[in-house]
Amino acid sequence: MTSPADMPATLPVRWDPVNDAENRRNPTARQAAGRRAARGPAPVTAAWRENDPVGDRRFADVGTFDLESGARLPGVRVAYETWGELNEDGSNAVLLLHALTGDSHVTGDAGPGHLTPGWWEAMVGPGAPVDTDRYFVVAPNVLGGCQGTTGPASLAPDGKPWGSRFPRVTPRDQVAVEIELARTLGITSWHAVVGASMGGHRVLEWAVLGPEAGISVDSIVPIVTCAQTTGDQIAWAHSQLAAIRADPAFRGGDYYDAPDGAGPHVGLSIARSIAHTTYRTALELDTRFGRIPQGGEDPLTDGRFAVQSYLEHHGEKIAHRFDANSYVRLTESMLTHDLGRDRGGVEQALSTITAEALVITVDSDRLFPPSHSERIVAGIPRALPLHVIHSDFGHDGFLVESDEVGAAVSAFLADRATLREDR
Repeated sequence: MTSPADMPATLPVRWDPVNDAENRRNPTARQAAGRRAARGPAPVTAAWRENDPVGDRRFADVGTFDLESGARLPGVRVAYETWGELNEDGSNAVLLLHALTGDSHVTGDAGPGHLTPGWWEAMVGPGAPVDTDRYFVVAPNVLGGCQGTTGPASLAPDGKPWGSRFPRVTPRDQVAVEIELARTLGITSWHAVVGASMGGHRVLEWAVLGPEAGISVDSIVPIVTCAQTTGDQIAWAHSQLAAIRADPAFRGGDYYDAPDGAGPHVGLSIARSIAHTTYRTALELDTRFGRIPQGGEDPLTDGRFAVQSYLEHHGEKIAHRFDANSYVRLTESMLTHDLGRDRGGVEQALSTITAEALVITVDSDRLFPPSHSERIVAGIPRALPLHVIHSDFGHDGFLVESDEVGAAVSAFLADRATLREDR
């Protein structure tokens, strides 16, 4: 990744962990394109699979689950990573929940078993906002994911990948699995549960389901998320799901026997391009790219605009680090998110949350607008005033504006710890 110094001057210059040299219109980007070509065809799946290097993962077998769909899922295994040490009274545990295409590798190097470096390096570590010298941090890969936790690419009891047979799951199913992980680890109380976007869905479910299961949740930090998926979000997701399912190589979800280069990477790439558009802002795309052609190409003669190259790049990246079936099942799980379902409505469900809450939003987020966070703050009895981050980078602002997010989270966690120690 390179410095964004060559970004248009009308946007604030700041380090952007979401983008790299390919997104800049300069010679380095063309060199990056050459490196991608040398990398070879997209794998049929980039899921972690049996016999792959374990890396920093640990595994917990948490049993059979009866899902909200009515299906039964046997032999569920959770991949997770931990940092820090659990203190004697078990009061310093922090649960960190990833977004759609994240995983348990929150911090750490790329290497055997890990296709990419940690996705939130600025947030977790010694002296970081979630300080691993002070807190015991647990980060699981979500149920239905593709980096070690049971999902569509995992082996079913018959020894074959689940594929299309993998059942639909909901955020409540996912939290039920995470509750069993907590029990396996001997955790009876979370100092905080933190998560952004799809991870924020599970943060809110944890605030309701955790205490019901006998695991207290002292505080929560839902970031750029919502209490109930909206029609607009469902519409954007529909196009992404349709792109994957329309790829002939998807084969209804049973493609794992295909060779590399013959998987549903085209549909997956298009889905990611659609999603990435919702993660950024019109201001950024217009200011940074506008109508500038991609270097050496002419849009009048079948060439591309720079913004098209940018989106294609992000589509290609996802095909080299994720699984199409997991993208489908996790997106479907997001569509089912409704904290108020069977609980008397969203406001009633929020009113039952006893945890103290720091809710963070980004003012330019068009996927999870600030109004979604305002609803959460209004409904939780012990919510602090809404923390609004100003950013030109939309939903991805929670990653780009890491200093401001980190400062807010660090202060909140430390204050809660001090209050607990004084009790």
